[in-house]
Amino acid sequence: MSAAATQPAIDGWFATDDSGAAHLIGAKCPQCGTYVFPPRANNCPNPACTSDVLEPVELSRRGTVWSYTENRYPPPAPYPAPDPFEPFAIAAVELAAEGLIVLAKVAEGTLAADLKVGMELELALEPLYTDDDGVQRLTYVWKKVTA
Repeated sequence: MSAAATQPAIDGWFATDDSGAAHLIGAKCPQCGTYVFPPRANNCPNPACTSDVLEPVELSRRGTVWSYTENRYPPPAPYPAPDPFEPFAIAAVELAAEGLIVLAKVAEGTLAADLKVGMELELALEPLYTDDDGVQRLTYVWKKVTA
């Protein structure tokens, strides 16, 4: 599939490097160093900080499972769901360097029984749905570290 046939499901939340490795795009306060995800341009979330500027920053590609669960039913409209629906795991992954916990679907084929708190996961991309124009929309997922 050509690169033109795939696009992010949400623009500006992730990117890939020259090798194709995915990373999340967050934001960081230049005044106090607080990170946020999803990215935004202003309103530092640190209550002790008065900065109204946040700068885009690449977030860690790997983190550890903080918590997880399994989604056993399809999401309601207008959210896309495969037919037939297959259960999938969701993990809250701690990015220690940034002090963030990022929630995302876990890669296809990995269920809650395959996860444990503290295990290392890394970011990857998977198709979420195909839009009305035939463009495959990608989302970020957490996957088990293979090597």
